[in-house]
Amino acid sequence: MKKLILSISSALLILFVSGCQNITPTPQKVVIDPSMPTVKDIKILTDMTEVAFEWKPVYNDAIKGYYIYRSDPLKKDGKLHKIATIDDRYVSHYVDTKLVPGTTYFYKMSTFSDKYRESEPSEIVEAKTMPLLSSVPFIKAISGLPHRIKIIWRPDPNPRVAKYIIQRNDLTDLKWTDIAIIDGRLNAEYIDKDLPDNKTYRYRVKVETYDGIVSTPSQVVEGSTKPLPPMVTGLRASRDLPKRIELRWDKNPRKDIAYYKVYRAVTPYLFYSYLAKTKDTKFDDLIGKDGVARYYKVTAVDDQGLESPKQENPVMGTTLSIPKTPIIKNVVLRGSTVVISWEPGDDRAVKYTVIKRVGSGFDTKTTKYINIYKNSYVDVDIVPGMSYKYSIIAIDKYGIESEPSEEISIEIPKGNS
Repeated sequence: MKKLILSISSALLILFVSGCQNITPTPQKVVIDPSMPTVKDIKILTDMTEVAFEWKPVYNDAIKGYYIYRSDPLKKDGKLHKIATIDDRYVSHYVDTKLVPGTTYFYKMSTFSDKYRESEPSEIVEAKTMPLLSSVPFIKAISGLPHRIKIIWRPDPNPRVAKYIIQRNDLTDLKWTDIAIIDGRLNAEYIDKDLPDNKTYRYRVKVETYDGIVSTPSQVVEGSTKPLPPMVTGLRASRDLPKRIELRWDKNPRKDIAYYKVYRAVTPYLFYSYLAKTKDTKFDDLIGKDGVARYYKVTAVDDQGLESPKQENPVMGTTLSIPKTPIIKNVVLRGSTVVISWEPGDDRAVKYTVIKRVGSGFDTKTTKYINIYKNSYVDVDIVPGMSYKYSIIAIDKYGIESEPSEEISIEIPKGNS
């Protein structure tokens, strides 16, 4: 009795669990039915990535729709695999998309019923997609521009073209990089900007249609940015001119040089500030002071604003220093005159000035005797009982004065006359 109750309970449990599950029946295998009508009069129309079908529809009540089979060009088994099911016998058109351009495909069709029966296949039809679009027929890279390369091409004649894809390669590897997309079939140029000086790149162009089909690449062209002007050579600076420094340099060999820029610093290690520009190969820096040193660098600038590198080492120039101070040798009293004699400090002096001072403090009187062309002077303007101090200034041909010499004093006795 217990065994009977257990069996009944187990059976009820199985029925209960089964009722709570969605059991999908195993689909029946499609059976080829030779009596079913087949598809005939298949016509095709190809594009680059699509194949369009048209056939004579089968208006038979036993027909539910159509199967379409296609070969896979990547598989070498030669089999045709089902790619589409059309659940409407009245349909007579189908487009197979996302195909590979320039590739041969094989198709067949069959009808099917709602009882998993399928007709004999149609005749196999062959369809070859159109080859991939070719790119623009002409492309050129224009070199010699500052920091840029200009790419021009002939507009693609195909009205389906919507845009151009510009690609660049920097010669260091085989990788191509998309750098720009130009919308509009009639647009025919692109300027690649902000490039390094004297740099070469390769370029090519692809076209893209309105439906997203991208062509093969165009011919590859090379372009180069304009190099900087060569460094200025032969830079030299004077050291013997009064209150100015004269710069000279060699003419730059480039024919497109527009002007030169002069930079200056007070020491060779500080920042070189822009001083002036000139179209000549010389420049005079009017310092206005004696014995001053300055450091210079000069660059060449072409007609498109490209500037040559500065010299690594500057050139130093100086203004002419003041003459060396004369040295008084004697200040002697001779009768009623004072005779002063001296030696020049260097060979630059062409004349001298004698300075005489008498008195002290606020009562000091200073007298200058100028344009003395000898190394001595006789002072006749003296008064007995007075004390005089003399110093000498040397003056060169440019009018530059030395520092006054050391003062020499002399006392005139009261009884002198």
